[in-house]
Amino acid sequence: VQAAPQQVAEDKFVFDLPDYENINHVVVFMLGTIPFPDGMGGSVYFCYPDQSGMAVWQLLGFVTNEKPSAIFKISGLKSGKGSQHPFGAMNLPQTPTVAQIGISVELLENLAQQTPVASAAVSSVDSFTEFTQKMLDNFYNFASSFAVTQAQMTPNPSEAFIPANVVLKW
Repeated sequence: VQAAPQQVAEDKFVFDLPDYENINHVVVFMLGTIPFPDGMGGSVYFCYPDQSGMAVWQLLGFVTNEKPSAIFKISGLKSGKGSQHPFGAMNLPQTPTVAQIGISVELLENLAQQTPVASAAVSSVDSFTEFTQKMLDNFYNFASSFAVTQAQMTPNPSEAFIPANVVLKW
């Protein structure tokens, strides 16, 4: 947990993200000690150095007093293109193995109009549905590992056989 940002302007803060190439998700959350001023929130940006060492900024989303935390997937962003960002001409130091998370304090109306990079969003499927889907996929893969052809089957009156297509239909 990094709780001490580097302030680069009155309304802009950055956190260094060492070894970012081995990070898949980033969780951004407010500590609850200092809320945003009324009508304000924070745009969350991800910055990484491209092959030439230039900073590439991508909008991930936002946090507000009403939505004080968010999880962002950054693993697929490292090859994308940058977007407009409020960190503009600031000369922030970049090293090849360090990325940055930038927080820009902005009006809530501006936050609602911004479009984050699509691949940063974490699945919006609720966790129970996701668990159920993964559990059933796992069950099908497990059951399929015992599959035999009709020619390989040996009659055994005490065993019941369920065709795999029945499980798939279910």
